[in-house]
Formats: sequence, C-alpha cells, structure tokens
Amino acid sequence: MVWTPYAPDVPNYINAMKSPSFAHPFGTDATGRDLFSRAMDGAHRSIGAATLVLGSVFAIGLVLGTFAGLAGGVIDTLIMRTVDITLTLPGLVLAFAILGILGPSFINLLIALIIADWAWYARLARSMALDARHKPHVIAAQMAGIPHWRIIAGHILPSVAVQLGIIATLALGGMIGAISGFSFLGLGVQPPQAEWGAMLSESRLFFSIAPWLLIAPATLIFLSVLAANLLGNALRDVASIKER
Repeated sequence: MVWTPYAPDVPNYINAMKSPSFAHPFGTDATGRDLFSRAMDGAHRSIGAATLVLGSVFAIGLVLGTFAGLAGGVIDTLIMRTVDITLTLPGLVLAFAILGILGPSFINLLIALIIADWAWYARLARSMALDARHKPHVIAAQMAGIPHWRIIAGHILPSVAVQLGIIATLALGGMIGAISGFSFLGLGVQPPQAEWGAMLSESRLFFSIAPWLLIAPATLIFLSVLAANLLGNALRDVASIKER
C-alpha cells in the first residue's frame, strides 16, 4: 500500500479539471480524481508489476537454464527445444497473442509478459552455467572431491544468479515501459484502477485544455525508466570491477 491523500478511484465531480495547486499537486482529472493520489496508487502497478514479472522470469530462467546446462542429454534437449519454440515469435508479438486468447486484464498482462520473456532468460542461464563449469575455482573444487551438489549450490548457481540478476535489472526500465504501453492501449489495467500508462491514455482527449493530465504520468514513467537504467548500469559496473 502507498500513501494517497485522496481516494484514487472515487470521482468527485465538483473538483473536475482543477489545475495543479497545493491541495492537488498534479491537478485533477475529468471526474475530479486527484492525480497525485492516482499516480501514487499506480506506482505499484507500473514499477511493482515490472519487478514481479522480471523476478518471475529470472527465477524460471535461472532454474530451468542452469538445470539444462548441467544435466545435459535428453533433459537439456527438451528444455532447449521448448525455449527455441517460444523464441520463434518476438516477445511483444507473443504477449499480444496471449492477451488475445486470455482477454485484456492486468493479471493476464503479467502472465503474458512472463510467458513471452522466460525463454530468453533460460537460454542465457544455460550459457552462463556451461561457462561456469570451466571456471578455475569450480575445477579446483571438483579435484578436491567436493560433492557435485555443493559445487552447484556454492559456486555455479550463485555465479549465474548474479550475472542473470544484473541483466534483469537492466531490463527493468524496458519492462516498466512495456506494462505502461499495454495499459495505454487498454490491454492492461482496466478503469477505474490507476496505472501510469492508463493515465496517459485517459489524458489524450483533454491535452489541449488540461496538459497536466499528461505531464504527471509521462514524467513518472520517464524518471522510473531512467532510474532503473542507472541502477542496472551501476550494478553491471560493480560486477565487472569484482571480476577483474
């Protein structure tokens, strides 16, 4: 839950189309709802949902990709052929297709994005796991007679998780934009719930007379994507320094 000075989804027609003020820092929309409250309420659907999707595809990709790379044989073949089939369609096209089957809703959007993205992370994790098997410290652990499961849990899996986690963090900005874009098209969050992309969509008809309706969500999307990219770049730089 986030702090909102007004009920974000409850209309108050007396306050309709008020410009930004002390009482309403971002102004109000056509039904009198406070835009600051809606922006704060929509943050967990824009940023929180993007984090949830990336966390899910990270976990699925890490487990399946690492398992495939270390198991080899038939298991590796089955998992990788499933990955190849999933990757035959671009992620956004696959997400649109899944939403066409399931119908537009916020939950269905998250499911569609997870299904569309997990395979890419699984392929990356498999490649990282194969590379980690030949690292000097892993070979040294094998020569020392350390059990295979301890090598995986203590050396290979953490190494893959760090690398894959940095990639997921770098993708956070793009995922925020994707969720906002789908909601802008009416395929994600449904009225009256607030989400930054949906707020942008609602503002289109009133931009000429109430530009503040567009400025607030657009600015928040821009700043969130920028912050996510800066965080991802910082984590990548820290990881590259530690590897030297």
